[in-house]
Order: sequence, then structure tokens, then C-alpha cells
Amino acid sequence: MRLDVVIETATRASRTGAVVAIGVIAAVASMPWWAGSGTMRTGVELLYYLALAQVWNLMAGYGGLISFGQQAFIGIGGYALVLFAYRLGLDPYLTLAIGSALAGLFAWPMSKLLFRLHGAYFAVGTWIVAECWRLVFANWSWLGGGSGISITATVRGIEPWWREALAFWLAALIGLGSIAGVYLLLRSRFGLALMALRDSEVASESIGISVTQLKTWVYVVAAAAFGLVGGLIFLTKLRISPDSAVSINWSVTIVFIVVVGGIGTIEGPIIGVVLYFLLREYLADYGAIYMIVFGLLAITVMLTLKGGIWGTVQRRFDLHFFPVQRRLRSSQQTLNST
Repeated sequence: MRLDVVIETATRASRTGAVVAIGVIAAVASMPWWAGSGTMRTGVELLYYLALAQVWNLMAGYGGLISFGQQAFIGIGGYALVLFAYRLGLDPYLTLAIGSALAGLFAWPMSKLLFRLHGAYFAVGTWIVAECWRLVFANWSWLGGGSGISITATVRGIEPWWREALAFWLAALIGLGSIAGVYLLLRSRFGLALMALRDSEVASESIGISVTQLKTWVYVVAAAAFGLVGGLIFLTKLRISPDSAVSINWSVTIVFIVVVGGIGTIEGPIIGVVLYFLLREYLADYGAIYMIVFGLLAITVMLTLKGGIWGTVQRRFDLHFFPVQRRLRSSQQTLNST
């Protein structure tokens, strides 16, 4: 008996999500003309946290590289803005690309050192390297030293409305682009190799995957993305210091967003970043207690919801807005379902 099968690469949820995404993109692109300054600033922050969470999730959730030191590349991107835009007078928006390239360039030799470590040792090692970068910036007086430096002069000739609009559009391009980029990457042969690496390095090598080369590539690309976002962050804040640029709080927040939302899913960081901003907004008046709430929520999710909020929803309802797996279905079953 001959059984015809088809390869399913999309789901009903993903097709619905594509329509919703078009509406979201249109609304986001038009926000500078109808949203207030406060909403715009919050939107920029939400979007760059979304990008950071998606890229970290690509490393950790799909590649198995748990890093607590990605703030080093945020600092490199931010201080590239100081060096090239403030000190040397280059266009600040061009400097974002330079900072991204520098972060990726520095990540390559760093990976040679860090990949000698595994598991928890790798995670701690990335944090130690980030602290070394913080000390470098703190002792470099030409870049402001330990007290930091204002970079307002880099955007002095740009009208306030255009400055806010450009920052928001860049944040939207990076934030929404990170979702699209990760999705397309995971649907490629590279994505399949990356997920195989996460499951087992030994098994990956046995089927011809170059584990070291793959890990290096992911680490460098993630560093470049963090460097790009780092430049954007301090282009909006217009002041930078070592303690703000290379703070462990960046990693803590990103890990919270990804773990609570759902590590190893594209939808998880989206859920996590929205939840983080809602909690922060409604608990900000209670001082440091909101950090306690974040901690308790993260512990509760890890103990009760395997795979985070979206991971649980996905298993229970088989809901995939960003399907990266390919499913084999019989043609008869497909006809019945449609």
C-alpha cells in the first residue's frame, strides 16, 4: 500500500500570526507620528530588550551556550560610540555599525579562550571576561574613566523629533528584525546543526558537524548583535559609564525574560519581555520589592512550568506561531484537516 506524505513547514497559527505581524509592523512604523515621547522611550527600551533576549536565546536555548557575560559586548558597542562619534566626530548612526563590527571582532579571540571551558565554568568564565572589560573602560580616562561621560554633543545638530523617531525606527528594525532573523536562521541547515549541537556535541560531531566552528560562529554573531544594541542603548541615553554599560544586570534581566517566557522558543522572549515591562511598570513604586517578585516568579516558573510559559502552552495546545520543525503528514490527513 502506497502512503503519500507531505512535509508541513507552516501551521494554522503561523499563517494567522503572519497577518497579525503585518498589522504590528505597520503600527510600530507609524508610532513617531501619533505616540508621545514617554511611549516612544518605553517602546525603544522594550524593542532593544527583545533583540537582546532573542539573540541570547539563540545562543543558550538553541546552541546550548549559557553566557552571563554578554554585557561586555554591550559595553564595546557603547564605548565605540564614545570613541568614534564623540571623540573622532563620525556620524553617530554610522558608529553603531562600527561598534557591532568591533564586538564581533573581539569576540573571536575571546571564544578561543572561553571554549576551553564547559557548562557552568563557561558561564562563569564569560562573566569574568566581562568584568575585565569593565575594568578596561573604567581605567581609560580618554573614554571618561570610572565616572563616565556625556555624549550629548554627538546628536546636537539633530532635531529632537527626528532624534526620537530615528532611535525608535532603529530599535524597531533591530527588535523585530531579530525575530525574523532567528526564525529564518533556525529553518535553515545551520539551524538544524545548531539544535543538534544543543542536544549532544558528541552526536553532532559523529554526523559531520564542526562543533567548534559552529559555536564560534554563533558566539561572534551574538556578540555583534549585542554590540549593535549597545550602541543604540547609549545613543538614546546620551551618557555612558562602565558600571552602566558592563553591568551584570543586563544578563540577569535577559535571563529572566528568556527563562520565564520560554527558553528554546522564539515566542518565549516575546512573552517574557512583555511580562517584564508590565511587572516593572506596576511594581516600580514599591522600590526594590519588584526585584524580589521577579526572583520568586522565575523560581516558580522553573519549578512548575518546564520550558517556561510558552513552552508549557506549546506542549499543551501544540501551538506554533514560529514553527522551525518540519512535520511529515499523510496527504489524506492534510486534506481532512483543511
